[in-house]
Amino acid sequence: MASDPDFMASLARGLTVLRAFSQQRPSQSISQLSVRTDIPRAAVRRCLHTLERLGYVGRDVESRTFTLRPKVLSLGYSYLSSVPLVTLAQPALDKLSEALHESASMAVLEADEIVYVARSRTMRRLMSVDLTVGSRLPAYCTSLGRVLLADLPPEELARYITAIQPVRHTPRTVTSREQLRRLVEKVREDGYSIVDEELEIGLRSIAVPVRDARGRVSAAINASTQASRLPLDEFHRTFLPALRAAASELHIHE
Repeated sequence: MASDPDFMASLARGLTVLRAFSQQRPSQSISQLSVRTDIPRAAVRRCLHTLERLGYVGRDVESRTFTLRPKVLSLGYSYLSSVPLVTLAQPALDKLSEALHESASMAVLEADEIVYVARSRTMRRLMSVDLTVGSRLPAYCTSLGRVLLADLPPEELARYITAIQPVRHTPRTVTSREQLRRLVEKVREDGYSIVDEELEIGLRSIAVPVRDARGRVSAAINASTQASRLPLDEFHRTFLPALRAAASELHIHE
């Protein structure tokens, strides 16, 4: 980036500071943000001052911490309202959720994570972390992520596999790079991905791709359930056709 004369380091720092806030860390001090973003305290202070003046963050004088303000939602809403697929996804996900009696979601790939861009209105909380639009999870251990990774060109997938640092979230999490590569290749062949208790114990998920008019994967949709609710073969037999029907409906409308 240093060799790019058009790159605005101050803008990049401001966006990095915004992204450092999360559901787990909604209120943070300048020192905490500096540590989490690896940006000097003075620069973090200037970013926060600017963001506060613009209405994107608020300051608590007593605790000397900062929180996001509702105005920050306008940044994400611009994307969500400008992508037809996301708008079309809502009724399809609601219909899928009603048929399966479970939550349904859509996500896209961003770097080494998935980003949720749509969720069914009926949402059962299955994870310890409450997922919402904008939530991020690692791609390598999620059904949505593996479906999206399966569409990457071989050289991009190879770079991803080399660069990631897999974390063992449960005893069932696959952390071997070679095994992950084989799993993603199998997803490419099968056209779906099932992840069984790799991200969190008790959580089972299945995902399929949503393709555009040229056959490229533009997003992935999934449904999740408690692993104890259905045997794995029945889960596969019940959920996969419903997901494929929803994906096909979205493909037709695109």
